[in-house]
Amino acid sequence: MVNAPPPFIPGAFVGAEHHFRVRVYFEDTDLSGIVYHANYLRYMERARSDMLRIAGIDQRAAMEAGEGSWAVTDLAIKYRSPAKLDDDLLVVSTVQAVRGASVIIVQRILRGTDTLSGETLTPAILTDAQVTAAFLSTEGRPRRQPAGWADRFTAIMNGETFPC
Repeated sequence: MVNAPPPFIPGAFVGAEHHFRVRVYFEDTDLSGIVYHANYLRYMERARSDMLRIAGIDQRAAMEAGEGSWAVTDLAIKYRSPAKLDDDLLVVSTVQAVRGASVIIVQRILRGTDTLSGETLTPAILTDAQVTAAFLSTEGRPRRQPAGWADRFTAIMNGETFPC
């Protein structure tokens, strides 16, 4: 029998916000030890996927049933300060608007721990973005979200709790 650590739980809801932790690894950085700009989008995508999973929105089942899948259709991002190798980051996601075939999610990436001392710092917003995701049919055309999903997004927006 192997002594394994407990299961990793990267994300959870805190009121109407979904919090998702990310560690910056060497592969995420450029030669200067700063996170490559496209990797912030990866962190945000992981956080959104985790948020949907916890909220009971089964993307995989929808894809396998031929209902469709999500696609980012609009993205506005602002890079404020760089994340660096070994930083402990927090991606905070908030549902801003829900429509029949799309959802708008605001996401911020913060650094709040000094990686060498472990000291908790005043959280600094490194990156913030507004993401519009549309539900698309298998042919790539916008279509209504599966039954109940808009209700789930509205529940997230209203800060209803979901088991983690």
